[in-house]
Amino acid sequence: MPAWHAHPDVWFLIAALVFGYALVLRVSPRVLASGGPAGEVPEAPVSSARRWAFWAGVVALWLGADWPVHELSENFLFSVHMVQHTLFSLVAPPLLLLGLPPWFLRRMIRPAPVFHLVRFLTRPLVALILFNAVILITHWPVIVNAALRSEPLHFTVHFVLFSSALLMWWPVIDPLPEMKKLSEPGKMLYLFLQSILPTVPASFLTFANEPIYRFYETVPRLWGIDVVNDQQIAGLMMKIGGGLLLWMCIAAIYFRWNAKEERGESEEITWEVFERELEVWDLKR
Repeated sequence: MPAWHAHPDVWFLIAALVFGYALVLRVSPRVLASGGPAGEVPEAPVSSARRWAFWAGVVALWLGADWPVHELSENFLFSVHMVQHTLFSLVAPPLLLLGLPPWFLRRMIRPAPVFHLVRFLTRPLVALILFNAVILITHWPVIVNAALRSEPLHFTVHFVLFSSALLMWWPVIDPLPEMKKLSEPGKMLYLFLQSILPTVPASFLTFANEPIYRFYETVPRLWGIDVVNDQQIAGLMMKIGGGLLLWMCIAAIYFRWNAKEERGESEEITWEVFERELEVWDLKR
Protein backbone atom coordinates (compact mmCIF):
# COMPACT_ATOMS: atom_id res chain seq x y z
CA MET A 1 0.00 0.00 0.00
CA PRO A 2 1.44 3.42 -0.90
CA ALA A 3 2.33 5.85 1.87
CA TRP A 4 -0.36 8.35 2.84
CA HIS A 5 -0.21 11.61 0.92
CA ALA A 6 -2.23 14.76 1.55
CA HIS A 7 -4.43 16.15 -1.25
CA PRO A 8 -5.56 19.63 -0.12
CA ASP A 9 -6.95 20.40 -3.60
CA VAL A 10 -9.27 17.38 -3.32
CA TRP A 11 -10.29 18.34 0.21
CA PHE A 12 -11.09 21.88 -0.97
CA LEU A 13 -13.25 20.55 -3.82
CA ILE A 14 -15.15 18.16 -1.54
CA ALA A 15 -15.63 20.86 1.09
CA ALA A 16 -16.96 23.24 -1.59
CA LEU A 17 -19.49 20.62 -2.71
CA VAL A 18 -20.58 19.88 0.86
CA PHE A 19 -20.99 23.52 1.91
CA GLY A 20 -22.51 24.47 -1.44
CA TYR A 21 -25.16 21.74 -1.17
CA ALA A 22 -25.82 22.64 2.46
CA LEU A 23 -26.48 26.20 1.29
CA VAL A 24 -28.83 24.91 -1.43
CA LEU A 25 -30.78 22.95 1.19
CA ARG A 26 -30.93 25.99 3.43
CA VAL A 27 -32.21 28.25 0.65
CA SER A 28 -34.60 25.67 -0.82
CA PRO A 29 -37.57 26.28 1.57
CA ARG A 30 -37.52 30.00 0.82
CA VAL A 31 -37.35 29.37 -2.92
CA LEU A 32 -40.28 26.96 -2.77
CA ALA A 33 -42.30 29.32 -0.58
CA SER A 34 -41.76 32.21 -2.99
CA GLY A 35 -43.16 30.16 -5.86
CA GLY A 36 -40.44 31.27 -8.26
CA PRO A 37 -40.97 33.20 -11.49
CA ALA A 38 -44.28 32.98 -13.29
CA GLY A 39 -44.62 29.82 -15.33
CA GLU A 40 -41.95 27.90 -13.42
CA VAL A 41 -42.73 24.25 -12.70
CA PRO A 42 -43.91 23.78 -9.07
CA GLU A 43 -41.36 22.09 -6.85
CA ALA A 44 -41.46 19.64 -3.99
CA PRO A 45 -39.13 19.92 -0.98
CA VAL A 46 -35.75 18.23 -1.29
CA SER A 47 -36.43 14.65 -0.21
CA SER A 48 -34.20 12.49 1.95
CA ALA A 49 -33.58 10.16 -1.01
CA ARG A 50 -32.37 13.09 -3.11
CA ARG A 51 -30.07 14.25 -0.30
CA TRP A 52 -28.60 10.79 0.22
CA ALA A 53 -27.99 10.45 -3.52
CA PHE A 54 -25.99 13.67 -3.58
CA TRP A 55 -23.94 12.75 -0.51
CA ALA A 56 -23.22 9.32 -2.03
CA GLY A 57 -22.03 11.04 -5.22
CA VAL A 58 -19.70 13.27 -3.19
CA VAL A 59 -18.29 10.21 -1.41
CA ALA A 60 -17.72 8.48 -4.77
CA LEU A 61 -15.80 11.53 -6.02
CA TRP A 62 -13.77 11.65 -2.83
CA LEU A 63 -12.88 7.96 -2.98
CA GLY A 64 -11.71 8.29 -6.58
CA ALA A 65 -9.67 11.45 -6.10
CA ASP A 66 -8.02 10.94 -2.69
CA TRP A 67 -5.60 8.48 -1.11
CA PRO A 68 -5.14 5.55 -1.71
CA VAL A 69 -6.93 5.32 -5.09
CA HIS A 70 -5.12 8.38 -6.44
CA GLU A 71 -1.66 7.04 -5.55
CA LEU A 72 -2.39 3.49 -6.69
CA SER A 73 -3.79 4.62 -10.04
CA GLU A 74 -1.06 7.14 -10.87
CA ASN A 75 2.00 5.32 -9.54
CA PHE A 76 1.33 1.59 -9.54
CA LEU A 77 -1.70 -0.08 -11.18
CA PHE A 78 -3.71 0.73 -14.30
CA SER A 79 -6.53 -1.50 -12.99
CA VAL A 80 -7.00 0.93 -10.09
CA HIS A 81 -6.90 3.76 -12.63
CA MET A 82 -9.91 2.06 -14.26
CA VAL A 83 -11.68 1.93 -10.88
CA GLN A 84 -11.06 5.67 -10.58
CA HIS A 85 -12.52 6.34 -14.04
CA THR A 86 -15.55 4.18 -13.22
CA LEU A 87 -16.24 6.25 -10.12
CA PHE A 88 -15.85 9.49 -12.10
CA SER A 89 -18.06 8.42 -15.01
CA LEU A 90 -20.59 5.79 -13.93
CA VAL A 91 -21.08 6.28 -10.19
CA ALA A 92 -20.66 9.90 -9.08
CA PRO A 93 -22.35 11.76 -12.00
CA PRO A 94 -25.79 10.06 -11.85
CA LEU A 95 -25.87 10.31 -8.06
CA LEU A 96 -25.03 14.02 -8.11
CA LEU A 97 -27.67 14.68 -10.79
CA LEU A 98 -30.24 12.76 -8.76
CA GLY A 99 -29.38 14.85 -5.72
CA LEU A 100 -29.67 18.32 -7.25
CA PRO A 101 -33.11 19.93 -6.90
CA PRO A 102 -34.61 21.03 -10.24
CA TRP A 103 -34.99 24.67 -9.15
CA PHE A 104 -31.22 24.88 -8.62
CA LEU A 105 -30.37 23.34 -12.00
CA ARG A 106 -32.94 25.60 -13.65
CA ARG A 107 -31.23 28.67 -12.27
CA MET A 108 -27.78 27.36 -13.18
CA ILE A 109 -28.68 27.10 -16.87
CA ARG A 110 -31.15 30.01 -17.01
CA PRO A 111 -29.07 32.27 -19.35
CA ALA A 112 -30.38 31.56 -22.84
CA PRO A 113 -27.01 30.60 -24.41
CA VAL A 114 -26.27 28.19 -21.55
CA PHE A 115 -29.76 26.66 -21.72
CA HIS A 116 -29.58 26.08 -25.49
CA LEU A 117 -26.09 24.57 -25.18
CA VAL A 118 -27.14 22.20 -22.38
CA ARG A 119 -30.31 21.22 -24.24
CA PHE A 120 -28.24 20.38 -27.34
CA LEU A 121 -25.49 18.49 -25.51
CA THR A 122 -27.98 16.41 -23.50
CA ARG A 123 -29.88 15.13 -26.53
CA PRO A 124 -29.53 11.34 -26.27
CA LEU A 125 -27.67 10.81 -29.53
CA VAL A 126 -25.35 13.77 -28.98
CA ALA A 127 -24.61 12.83 -25.35
CA LEU A 128 -24.02 9.19 -26.29
CA ILE A 129 -21.57 10.04 -29.09
CA LEU A 130 -19.79 12.71 -27.06
CA PHE A 131 -19.26 10.53 -23.99
CA ASN A 132 -17.97 7.56 -25.96
CA ALA A 133 -15.67 9.79 -28.01
CA VAL A 134 -14.22 11.01 -24.70
CA ILE A 135 -13.84 7.40 -23.51
CA LEU A 136 -11.90 6.49 -26.66
CA ILE A 137 -9.70 9.58 -26.54
CA THR A 138 -8.93 9.31 -22.82
CA HIS A 139 -7.85 5.68 -23.30
CA TRP A 140 -5.62 6.46 -26.27
CA PRO A 141 -2.09 5.45 -25.19
CA VAL A 142 -0.53 8.81 -26.12
CA ILE A 143 -3.05 10.66 -23.93
CA VAL A 144 -2.81 8.23 -21.00
CA ASN A 145 1.00 8.21 -20.95
CA ALA A 146 1.16 12.00 -21.21
CA ALA A 147 -1.52 12.58 -18.54
CA LEU A 148 0.23 10.32 -16.04
CA ARG A 149 3.37 12.46 -16.39
CA SER A 150 1.55 15.82 -16.15
CA GLU A 151 -0.72 16.68 -13.21
CA PRO A 152 -2.50 19.58 -15.04
CA LEU A 153 -3.21 17.36 -18.06
CA HIS A 154 -4.38 14.54 -15.80
CA PHE A 155 -6.79 16.89 -14.03
CA THR A 156 -8.07 18.11 -17.42
CA VAL A 157 -8.69 14.53 -18.58
CA HIS A 158 -10.67 13.77 -15.41
CA PHE A 159 -12.64 17.01 -15.70
CA VAL A 160 -13.58 16.30 -19.33
CA LEU A 161 -14.49 12.69 -18.49
CA PHE A 162 -16.68 13.74 -15.55
CA SER A 163 -18.36 16.55 -17.53
CA SER A 164 -19.16 14.30 -20.48
CA ALA A 165 -20.52 11.69 -18.04
CA LEU A 166 -22.90 14.29 -16.57
CA LEU A 167 -24.21 14.93 -20.09
CA MET A 168 -24.47 11.19 -20.80
CA TRP A 169 -26.52 10.54 -17.65
CA TRP A 170 -28.80 13.54 -18.11
CA PRO A 171 -31.31 11.78 -20.46
CA VAL A 172 -31.58 8.90 -17.97
CA ILE A 173 -31.99 10.98 -14.80
CA ASP A 174 -34.33 13.63 -16.33
CA PRO A 175 -33.37 16.30 -13.77
CA LEU A 176 -35.59 18.96 -15.40
CA PRO A 177 -39.15 17.73 -16.03
CA GLU A 178 -39.95 20.49 -18.54
CA MET A 179 -37.26 19.37 -21.01
CA LYS A 180 -37.91 16.65 -23.59
CA LYS A 181 -37.30 13.27 -22.03
CA LEU A 182 -36.96 9.66 -23.05
CA SER A 183 -39.62 7.08 -22.26
CA GLU A 184 -38.64 4.12 -20.09
CA PRO A 185 -38.09 1.87 -23.17
CA GLY A 186 -36.05 4.69 -24.71
CA LYS A 187 -33.87 4.91 -21.61
CA MET A 188 -33.29 1.16 -21.64
CA LEU A 189 -32.23 1.31 -25.30
CA TYR A 190 -29.98 4.27 -24.55
CA LEU A 191 -28.20 2.46 -21.71
CA PHE A 192 -27.99 -0.74 -23.75
CA LEU A 193 -26.11 1.14 -26.47
CA GLN A 194 -23.91 2.69 -23.82
CA SER A 195 -23.07 -0.76 -22.45
CA ILE A 196 -21.90 -1.95 -25.89
CA LEU A 197 -19.66 0.86 -27.12
CA PRO A 198 -16.98 0.74 -24.35
CA THR A 199 -16.34 -2.94 -25.12
CA VAL A 200 -14.10 -1.81 -27.99
CA PRO A 201 -11.32 -0.29 -25.85
CA ALA A 202 -11.98 -2.92 -23.17
CA SER A 203 -11.30 -5.70 -25.71
CA PHE A 204 -7.98 -4.15 -26.71
CA LEU A 205 -6.95 -4.07 -23.07
CA THR A 206 -8.13 -7.60 -22.30
CA PHE A 207 -6.63 -9.38 -25.30
CA ALA A 208 -3.38 -7.47 -25.75
CA ASN A 209 -0.29 -9.62 -25.15
CA GLU A 210 2.02 -6.69 -24.46
CA PRO A 211 1.69 -3.43 -22.52
CA ILE A 212 -0.36 -0.73 -24.26
CA TYR A 213 0.50 2.01 -21.76
CA ARG A 214 4.28 2.25 -21.51
CA PHE A 215 4.11 4.41 -18.40
CA TYR A 216 3.11 1.41 -16.29
CA GLU A 217 6.24 -0.44 -17.39
CA THR A 218 8.28 2.15 -15.50
CA VAL A 219 6.49 2.00 -12.12
CA PRO A 220 6.89 -0.49 -9.24
CA ARG A 221 4.60 -3.51 -9.33
CA LEU A 222 2.36 -4.32 -6.38
CA TRP A 223 1.02 -7.64 -5.07
CA GLY A 224 2.78 -9.67 -7.77
CA ILE A 225 0.60 -8.27 -10.59
CA ASP A 226 2.68 -7.81 -13.75
CA VAL A 227 1.94 -5.05 -16.24
CA VAL A 228 0.08 -7.24 -18.77
CA ASN A 229 -2.12 -8.91 -16.14
CA ASP A 230 -2.83 -5.49 -14.66
CA GLN A 231 -3.93 -4.29 -18.09
CA GLN A 232 -6.14 -7.33 -18.61
CA ILE A 233 -7.79 -6.83 -15.20
CA ALA A 234 -8.48 -3.22 -16.18
CA GLY A 235 -10.11 -4.34 -19.44
CA LEU A 236 -12.33 -6.85 -17.65
CA MET A 237 -13.33 -4.24 -15.08
CA MET A 238 -14.23 -1.80 -17.86
CA LYS A 239 -16.27 -4.40 -19.73
CA ILE A 240 -17.85 -6.40 -16.91
CA GLY A 241 -17.86 -3.89 -14.05
CA GLY A 242 -19.08 -0.94 -16.12
CA GLY A 243 -21.54 -3.13 -18.00
CA LEU A 244 -22.93 -4.52 -14.74
CA LEU A 245 -23.61 -1.01 -13.42
CA LEU A 246 -25.42 -0.05 -16.63
CA TRP A 247 -27.47 -3.25 -16.70
CA MET A 248 -28.48 -2.73 -13.08
CA CYS A 249 -29.85 0.65 -14.15
CA ILE A 250 -31.63 -0.97 -17.10
CA ALA A 251 -33.20 -3.52 -14.74
CA ALA A 252 -34.34 -0.79 -12.33
CA ILE A 253 -35.94 1.18 -15.18
CA TYR A 254 -37.63 -1.97 -16.50
CA PHE A 255 -39.19 -2.85 -13.15
CA ARG A 256 -40.37 0.73 -12.70
CA TRP A 257 -41.92 0.68 -16.19
CA ASN A 258 -43.52 -2.72 -15.53
CA ALA A 259 -45.00 -1.44 -12.26
CA LYS A 260 -46.51 1.53 -14.10
CA GLU A 261 -48.05 -0.82 -16.68
CA GLU A 262 -49.59 -2.95 -13.97
CA ARG A 263 -51.12 0.17 -12.41
CA GLY A 264 -52.35 1.30 -15.83
CA GLU A 265 -50.20 4.45 -15.69
CA SER A 266 -47.95 3.74 -18.68
CA GLU A 267 -48.70 5.37 -22.01
CA GLU A 268 -49.99 3.10 -24.77
CA ILE A 269 -47.42 2.73 -27.55
CA THR A 270 -48.84 4.44 -30.63
CA TRP A 271 -47.36 5.97 -33.76
CA GLU A 272 -47.58 9.42 -32.12
CA VAL A 273 -45.62 8.16 -29.13
CA PHE A 274 -43.01 6.64 -31.46
CA GLU A 275 -42.68 9.93 -33.36
CA ARG A 276 -42.24 11.82 -30.09
CA GLU A 277 -39.47 9.42 -29.12
CA LEU A 278 -37.72 10.05 -32.45
CA GLU A 279 -37.91 13.78 -31.75
CA VAL A 280 -36.21 13.30 -28.39
CA TRP A 281 -33.44 11.31 -30.12
CA ASP A 282 -33.29 14.08 -32.75
CA LEU A 283 -33.94 11.51 -35.51
CA LYS A 284 -37.10 13.07 -36.93
CA ARG A 285 -36.90 15.78 -39.56
